[in-house]
This record gives sequence, structure tokens and C-alpha cells, in this order.
Amino acid sequence: MFKTTLTTTLVATFLAGAAIAQDVPMVGGAPMFPERNIVENAVNSADHTTLVAAVQAAGLVDTLASEGPFTVFAPVNDAFAALPQDQVAALLEPRNRDRLTEILTCHVVATEAFSSDIVGMIQGAGGAFPIETVGGCTFTARMVGGRVMIEDGQGRMATVTQADVDQSNGVIHVIDTVLLPSTM
Repeated sequence: MFKTTLTTTLVATFLAGAAIAQDVPMVGGAPMFPERNIVENAVNSADHTTLVAAVQAAGLVDTLASEGPFTVFAPVNDAFAALPQDQVAALLEPRNRDRLTEILTCHVVATEAFSSDIVGMIQGAGGAFPIETVGGCTFTARMVGGRVMIEDGQGRMATVTQADVDQSNGVIHVIDTVLLPSTM
């Protein structure tokens, strides 16, 4: 009887844990818990260490940990590595903090927009929807090959590679390119 009860309890616990795990998306090898804020989750993603370092250097941690809501287009480490040689290192220098802040806040929208919202806006705007960011940039969202793409101020395209990572203060969409303002 004890063995059957213990086995039943262990199976029920495992199944409950598996059900919870299926509802929590993984980003950069880490679970992104919807009850945590953008910063609390991002620091655990192995794919976003450069972004996290940049947010810290720009002094934006408290902002992105605040109530929001925010939509963050979060570039992966490879996106930063694709920038011209030494550009990221230069941006992380204290003398370039204002420029770094501008670039990072151009990845943030002051509302919560899930992919269904973005796709609806794109369709409602005839195929291209202007996205106004906290940093003062206006980028263009489009559907290309069934995927949401964001065109930055320099005409470069970022693909949303993982959408709808729900956070307590907004949503993260993982992208494969750093979005840049028109003047760089």
C-alpha cells in the first residue's frame, strides 16, 4: 500500500511538473517564468548575455524591471557579434552611454504586443506597420515568409525567432539582428 501510494504521488508530482514546464518557454537554455519581469528572466538566458551587459552599462535595469508594460525585441548574442568589429565594446564604454541607451531603447515599445497583435497591425496597415519605440526610432514590422520581420532605420531586417515570451511586465520577442537607428 505504501509503495503504491508513494508511486502514485511521485507520478502525479512528475506529471504536474511536466505540465508546468510545457507552459514555460525556454530561452537560451533557461525557463522564462511569466511571473518574473523582463530583467529577472533575461539574466538567465545564455543567448542574451551581451544584451544584459548592455542594459546594465546603460543603466536601464530599473526601467526594464519596472511595471511596464513593455514589448522588448531582444537580440541574441550572435546579433551583437554580427555588428562591425569593436562596435559593441565601444558602445559599452561609459563615454558612449547615451548612444547605447538610444540603441537599446529602440528595441523597446511602451505597450504589451503579442505576435497576434503585431500580425493584426501589419495586416490592418496593408502589410507594413510602423513601430514607434521608447528610444524615438520608428521601425517597420512586416510579414515575410510567414514570419514577423522588423526593418530598422538602416533598412536591415531582424527576424522574430521566438515570439510571445510572456513576462510580468510585458513580453519579449527574441530577434536575430540588433536594430539600429537611421543615424549610426
